[in-house]
Amino acid sequence: MTELTQKLSDLGVSLWLDDLSRSLIESGNLEKLMSERNIVGVTTNPAIFQAAIAGKSDYDAAIADAASRGLDVDDIITELTTADVRSACDVFKPTYEKSNGFDGRVSIEVDPRLAHEEEKTVDQAKALHSLVDRENVMIKIPATDEGLPAITRTIAEGISVNVTLIFSLKRYRQVIDAYLAGLEKAAENGVDLSRIHSVASFFVSRVDSEVDKRLEAIGGDALELRGKAGLANAQAAFAEYLEYVNSERFSALKAKGANPQRALWASTGVKNEAYPDTMYVDRLVANPVVNTVPGKTLEAVADHARVEGSLTESDFAAARTTLEKISSVGVDLDDVFAVLEREGVEKFETAWEELLSAVRDAAASTK
Repeated sequence: MTELTQKLSDLGVSLWLDDLSRSLIESGNLEKLMSERNIVGVTTNPAIFQAAIAGKSDYDAAIADAASRGLDVDDIITELTTADVRSACDVFKPTYEKSNGFDGRVSIEVDPRLAHEEEKTVDQAKALHSLVDRENVMIKIPATDEGLPAITRTIAEGISVNVTLIFSLKRYRQVIDAYLAGLEKAAENGVDLSRIHSVASFFVSRVDSEVDKRLEAIGGDALELRGKAGLANAQAAFAEYLEYVNSERFSALKAKGANPQRALWASTGVKNEAYPDTMYVDRLVANPVVNTVPGKTLEAVADHARVEGSLTESDFAAARTTLEKISSVGVDLDDVFAVLEREGVEKFETAWEELLSAVRDAAASTK
């Protein structure tokens, strides 16, 4: 293990890899990242599966076999992705057991085309959970208006959930409420709360990309605020986490065995090359959090991260001040977050459609 990734682990940061493919598992490279880079979990999304499967030969035999059995394209993709997630779950089983379920997690997302359909999201969440058939799987559900009640209902079923595409503090508070409501219903249903885990995936770099664009349009002194929104937004989110985890509502659930829904930093690969490539790791250290990193960012962190310590109350106050300054120069943050949520769903839908097309072509070529 590298000294820097170990330091992050010691400070309460769980490093999850934001990537998965059959070759990563079968080559032994995933286990290598576990032993050498402190990776204790994996997240996937439609774009990751599209990159893993489309145009690659690794899946040709599996696609041909599925097509020969008469599976349609959607079913082939479900079979491929759940198989990879199941295999990764098996790799992480020792980590899962050692951490009492907090880590060793592998996430798989519901079809992004269902982001605005509550009932179908719940049905697919249950179906994916059953198909993967591993205790350490997490089902990813986007934090759209329709996703929030689906999160509550899925948690109430005793299924662990990774809530994704969170951009605003307002939405994050709604996600917290959805999780707690789910736990309360689970308790009423006689579900063992200690078996339920959840993370709330708060996106970081995408916030900077959108806010910086608007700051540049404003110009002048506003330019000094570039590259500050993403970190401030996430740091303020962790202050919200501390508030809810110490609330009477959660304390009552904790007494029944409930686990906290940890904050997870997503989109932590730096998109602007002018910024330090580890900034979304260095400045978001807290206990406990998850940071899900793409491979390039992970290697940068292992090489030269500047891990100075955990977030403090002064950091939270400074974060709130930064967000106020950004608003005061004319950036409509509510509009920023609405745009990012809409674009986030659209990007995953596009990746999924591209994956469908690639698998459809591959299946046709086997006939």
